[in-house]
Amino acid sequence: MFPRTIRLLSCLCILSCLTGCQLTTTGKNGHNGNWAPLFDGTSLGEWKQSDFLNPGVTYARDRTLIIPAGEVLSGITWAGNFPKMGYEIRLEAMRAGGSDFFCGLTFPVNDSFASLILGGWGGTVCGISCLDGEDAANNETTTSTNFKNGIWYSVRLRVTKDKLEAWLQNEQIVDADTKDREIGVRIEVEESRPLGLATFQTTAALRNISWRKLAE
Repeated sequence: MFPRTIRLLSCLCILSCLTGCQLTTTGKNGHNGNWAPLFDGTSLGEWKQSDFLNPGVTYARDRTLIIPAGEVLSGITWAGNFPKMGYEIRLEAMRAGGSDFFCGLTFPVNDSFASLILGGWGGTVCGISCLDGEDAANNETTTSTNFKNGIWYSVRLRVTKDKLEAWLQNEQIVDADTKDREIGVRIEVEESRPLGLATFQTTAALRNISWRKLAE
């Protein structure tokens, strides 16, 4: 029994050291390729309510952000500093109620902005709004996913020079060349700029929201 106990303690010590290493590599500002939180799990922090018409009021509960359905759009906008290029954002999103987009992630692209839409146009359409004036339902980034309410979906967005990329459940759904193209957002989500999360007549739950600065 004694040697087994020694081995168990050794494994626990190694695991503890590895965990400590993982914790110490996370930067507070997301620089140097390290993921940093955009949500502390308990409060809105630097997120503010987006100025939509009659929105559901967002709140934090159980380390999750809840965006209730509004009359049209509901959402939150980041009030802190954020880069314009060379970054990634990741999060987990769930459609908790309703049948339209539950993750409208608006983000900066140099001096412009775009939105990654998940579950729009009746509940299935994904893509980038807008490229050359065409929204997520009408450009080359358009895909369709049969989202189910109550299921968590992992999302990752990458913004680099001349390219927008996105992954859903670790499967790439966007790989768009943006060189010499017009990039913008639909007028309905302008209140999400520069960085925001919105829903359309739908309740969403969001968690594990973080970002990192990519190497030049």
